Amino acid sequence: MAFSTSWSQYNYHVFLSLRGKDTGKGFGDHLYTALEQAGFHTFRDDDEIVRREELDIELQKAMQESKLFLVVFSKDFASSTWCLDQLVKIMDLRRRSFPHHIVVMPVFYVDPMLVSDQADSYAAAFASHEENSKEKAEIWRAALREVSDLGGMVLQDGYQAEFVQDIVKEVRKKLNRPIVHTPSHLIGIESRIADIDLWLQDSSSVPIGIIYGIGGVGKTTIAKEVFNKQLLNTVLYDKNVKVNNEADGSNKIKDAIGCRRVLIVLDDVGHLEQVNMIVATWDWLYKGSKDKICRKFRIEELGDDESLQLFSQHVFGKANPNDGFMEHSLRAVKYCCGIPLALREWGTFLSDIDISEWNNALDKLEAILHNGIFKVLRVSYDSLKDDLARRLFLHIACFFIGMESDYVTKILDGCELFAKAGIQDLVDRFLLTIGENNRLIMHPLLRDMAREIVRQESPDDPGRRSRLWSHDDSISVLRENTVCVYFCASLAPFSFFISHLSLMFYELVGEVLKYLT
Repeated sequence: MAFSTSWSQYNYHVFLSLRGKDTGKGFGDHLYTALEQAGFHTFRDDDEIVRREELDIELQKAMQESKLFLVVFSKDFASSTWCLDQLVKIMDLRRRSFPHHIVVMPVFYVDPMLVSDQADSYAAAFASHEENSKEKAEIWRAALREVSDLGGMVLQDGYQAEFVQDIVKEVRKKLNRPIVHTPSHLIGIESRIADIDLWLQDSSSVPIGIIYGIGGVGKTTIAKEVFNKQLLNTVLYDKNVKVNNEADGSNKIKDAIGCRRVLIVLDDVGHLEQVNMIVATWDWLYKGSKDKICRKFRIEELGDDESLQLFSQHVFGKANPNDGFMEHSLRAVKYCCGIPLALREWGTFLSDIDISEWNNALDKLEAILHNGIFKVLRVSYDSLKDDLARRLFLHIACFFIGMESDYVTKILDGCELFAKAGIQDLVDRFLLTIGENNRLIMHPLLRDMAREIVRQESPDDPGRRSRLWSHDDSISVLRENTVCVYFCASLAPFSFFISHLSLMFYELVGEVLKYLT
């Protein structure tokens, strides 16, 4: 595969220095490949490579830009003046980078004592070097002693394949490149990423995909898990890279990944423009790369058994509830409706509460949405495009769940809310579903999030809230003659109010409920 992009456009994570004649072609190749597959852009400096001017220029550039130096010490390493000169340069770079040292990581393909004491083959090599230049030989000796003091990884009697993987793990640790964090107790994760794994294995095209689902269902967690499985945790390692504008950022991404097969994960994409800056053109992406933005993978809620297991792990530290807790646990699980975030938050909250207090605690949690769940779900509400869309969402959540869509549209069009287009937008954003008989369906936690937004308008005085859906609150407001700001209603039949109040009639005009007594 030919690429128009030159080497000099890239900086390196790892500079690999070794003498291939000693380690054999296999070890050097395996180590280099393992580093690249783990996402570490690696420059390989082998003294057997035929030198040419342009490569030497690139080598010097790579030394200046690398973040970690892997120096493989083999039996006849000291026989190579090239390897010794490179070691001196590396240690000099390390000293000059103080206090933010570059990382130098020795890898001992031989007994480390041979290197530190310059014994056996190292002693013989230096005897020869000293015949040519004692001064230079002493510089090389000092560099060997200095690098030996850093410690390192030793092959000993282990298998080379395992040793290579151990080196990669240590490189990841030293470069502060951890696997991205995912929550503990990932119940049902494998079945939910199976289709994504199959998609990623198909390298015949460059598809785009969307992972979608209700807030808190685990979209980000699943993306991270897939990301970790691909062993490409962060392609751009430099956390301080300066991006002057969107176009500059797009170019930097292009330069960094143009010659690799990569998996790109974009989380919390709120605006299409954010995506367009990256995928405006595809020609620079390596064939087989994947951008997880557009092919649809719906993340389903957990089933009853999975929900109980996840909840129990967070409350009791095991897969099932303790004796005497099953009834309360099932109540909590039923309310959470298979949303992992809710199950974790409720489980953590209830884990510190005595069973005698669980009923009261559950009553409170059902009445007022847990703040941790509320914050996550509210992101979807805040991302709605304008105030009309937000008002429409709140109206439906408070009054119209379960009603026929066309009927609701006629009512809300009278409020100039452009309900038909607005309802479709909510469906597209997975905040609403059209069910059987064209009825509006909303996830119970989304409904409770919407109603909590309204409740927070005036926690202690229902009459100052914009909407009322509770029979008791509606009656209280009417009795006390307090005014609901712009929409006060109840799904209770009119006869319900007549039996409680001496009302002659009421009139609903637009979004204002007027009381005439």
